Order: sequence, then C-alpha cells, then structure tokens
Amino acid sequence: MTEDNELVHIERVQLGVRMEKRLVKVLKGLAEFNGVTLGELLEKIVLHSFEPVKGDEGESCASPHGKRALNAIADLRRVYEMDYDVHASRSFTTKQP
Repeated sequence: MTEDNELVHIERVQLGVRMEKRLVKVLKGLAEFNGVTLGELLEKIVLHSFEPVKGDEGESCASPHGKRALNAIADLRRVYEMDYDVHASRSFTTKQP
C-alpha cells in the first residue's frame, strides 16, 4: 500500500477488448464528465471493485462514483438506451452477422 501523497510510477499498455456498445457510450460520457481518459476511468472502476466493503467481503465493493457522477450515469444510460443492469451480463450473447 502507498501513502495518499506518494507517487506510484506505472507503465500503461494498450489493451484490445470488446464491450457492449451502449455501455461503452456511457463509459465514454462518464470519462468526459469526470475529465479523465477512458483508460483512467476503467482503472479507477476496476481498482475500486477490488476493495471489499468491510464486514461484507465478497458481497459488496466500494464505488468510485459520487452522487453527481451517479446522476450523470443515470442520465447517460437513458440517453444511450442502456436498459440493463449488472445482472444482465450473465445473459449477454453476441449477435452473429
């Protein structure tokens, strides 16, 4: 673990991933809302998902989003018609051309 004011030197790598189109639009909008790159936003989300809520380990994780960002997410989800939730990912299937 590092102190809050200690710089952590990292090396970023290019990552090729495929994600659901509406989700990507929401993520890009949220990154812009937060004034960060898409990669930085994804790093933050993933790192928070690694942090369990004390006393609820394995059931909950810390959210990186404050109230303003959560409201922006809800708006972006409506705009980009992202009408599914976290549990829908179990049922995702890719359309074949």
